[in-house]
Amino acid sequence: MTLVHCSRCGLDKPPLARAPMPGPVGQEILAHVCADCWHEWERAEVMVINELRLNFMDPAAQQTLEQHMREFLALEGV
Repeated sequence: MTLVHCSRCGLDKPPLARAPMPGPVGQEILAHVCADCWHEWERAEVMVINELRLNFMDPAAQQTLEQHMREFLALEGV
């Protein structure tokens, strides 16, 4: 079984089955985040979108969400 050393929880745990999004960001998540922490982010993502009232018609909203995701998953220093 393949394990990934998770940047968020710091444990060696099973990775995601596939990249959660296309491109380099998806590959970075696949390489550095365990499946459990990604699923926690999916729940937190909804709260971030709602609390910040992100409107995805505004291009800055996606950047804001990605920044919150990077902070939540501790990807800043990776």
